[in-house]
Amino acid sequence: MKKYLLLLPLLFIGVKGFSQLATQTEVTEYTQRAEFPGGEEAFKKQFMDMLYAYVDTQSYAINGKVTFVINISAEGKMNRFDMLPKIKNSEMFMDDVKYAMKKIKGKWKPAMKGDTPVDSKVIFKVDFTTNGYDHD
Repeated sequence: MKKYLLLLPLLFIGVKGFSQLATQTEVTEYTQRAEFPGGEEAFKKQFMDMLYAYVDTQSYAINGKVTFVINISAEGKMNRFDMLPKIKNSEMFMDDVKYAMKKIKGKWKPAMKGDTPVDSKVIFKVDFTTNGYDHD
């Protein structure tokens, strides 16, 4: 019985050590976040204007909130984006959104980590039922 009591604390230490290894993730700390000329509100306004000017949202099965994740390169360019959740005809919709994004005027000031420009992501939600947007 004493053997089992001595092994019990070792078992918990082993499990705790394993769980810490499994949950470690790399967190990027920026000394400065990416900035759009005029601020985030100016970007969101231009994005929404271009989205509704160049994308016929009625052609797609969009009803509810869609989260856009836009990558800002170290050069300050929007070079990729993703959209969640996936929707019907999402490839065509994403192509249309990429075209609309190219029409946005202004170059991002990239995020900085120390004195070095780095890639970063901008995340915001668009509610296609109210034609509004939220920032997370």
